[in-house]
Amino acid sequence: MPRFVYKAKRGPQEVIEGKIEAENHKQAAQKLNEMGLYLLSIDEETAAFIKKSGRNIFFRKGIALRDLSNFTRQLSNLLDAGLTMIRALNVLIEQCENPNLKHIIQLLRDDVRDGVTLQAALAKHPDIFSNLYVNMVSSGEISGTMEDVLRRLADFLERDEETVSKIRSSLTYPALMAFVGFITIFVLLSFVAPRLTAIFLDIGQALPLPTKILIALSSFFARFWLLILFAIGIAAIAFNRWIKSKEGKTAFDAFILKAPIIGPFVQKAEIARFGRTLGTLVNNGVPIVQALGVASKTMDNDIIRRQLEEARQDVVEGAPLSKSIKERKYFPAMMINMIAVGEESGALERALFKVADTYDTEIDRTVKTITALLEPTLILCMGLIVGFIVIAMLLPVFQLNLMVK
Repeated sequence: MPRFVYKAKRGPQEVIEGKIEAENHKQAAQKLNEMGLYLLSIDEETAAFIKKSGRNIFFRKGIALRDLSNFTRQLSNLLDAGLTMIRALNVLIEQCENPNLKHIIQLLRDDVRDGVTLQAALAKHPDIFSNLYVNMVSSGEISGTMEDVLRRLADFLERDEETVSKIRSSLTYPALMAFVGFITIFVLLSFVAPRLTAIFLDIGQALPLPTKILIALSSFFARFWLLILFAIGIAAIAFNRWIKSKEGKTAFDAFILKAPIIGPFVQKAEIARFGRTLGTLVNNGVPIVQALGVASKTMDNDIIRRQLEEARQDVVEGAPLSKSIKERKYFPAMMINMIAVGEESGALERALFKVADTYDTEIDRTVKTITALLEPTLILCMGLIVGFIVIAMLLPVFQLNLMVK
């Protein structure tokens, strides 16, 4: 049952704060009135904490994937050591350094102490614990192998965090180069070039074509640089809102899958995640139909997610998984053949893990290739632009020097 944090008056002077359980805000307010309290404010406990911490947009921002995997690993170890769930959660509360995660663990502890199952307690925080997490914990409670399930979950989260970390670290340097290059070129065109090209205009001689182009560009940037920055900001906000809409995200995901280099990379990343998620669920005893439903929701790309939902419907109707995904566009033959072998041998989870490992290896190679190509490409582009600016400014000087001679 949800908890509500309230502030109320008891008499003309005394103001008290506390917590109360109720089905909804209305029932909580009614209970407080029956207690003779004059209600000042009331919020659901999680919502109140989010508001207090200033994280009312996306709560997961305060909880890193590494913190979540550490929590899962430590809970598994404590349960394996013989501690009860409540004692294990109390230990984690004492040693947790992340205030947001610490609060969530406290809520989990309170729910478990009140007789709520851990799966139901986790399900109250969908922004933190995914469907995969909740379903695996549910299967662990049913089978009595909670510590093993949590260990597998920790392995899964650590592998996911490792993949994300590799991609971020590989793209950090190129992104920094692109940002610095953009700022450098923008400053040159907006503030440096206009002052130098003004000298050539004062001379009154015929100017080379590159210099005329530079004068036109620098004049535009010098007059409208603030407007340009404002337009870029508005475009970024508009694009962000569009991509968050249902139609925009679907269109953008379709474009990404068709893009060279990036498209195959995204496809491999989604297949690796699908294989590892589905394999983990099946290995933990979750039925294939339910596991497919959970695995499809973990996909970031809308197109692939919809195809997996269609494949799940085929499985519900009795089709093998390998046949159902074979009829979809973005699943390669190697993956289909591996799954077919796994279904025939009764070791589907092993086949799915092999698919995930294979594509994880390919992702590493693709990241290294993209990084190796991106850095020289950025350097070449910035060099060409800066070189054009330098040449355009030097040509009139050479021309004037020849005229003097």
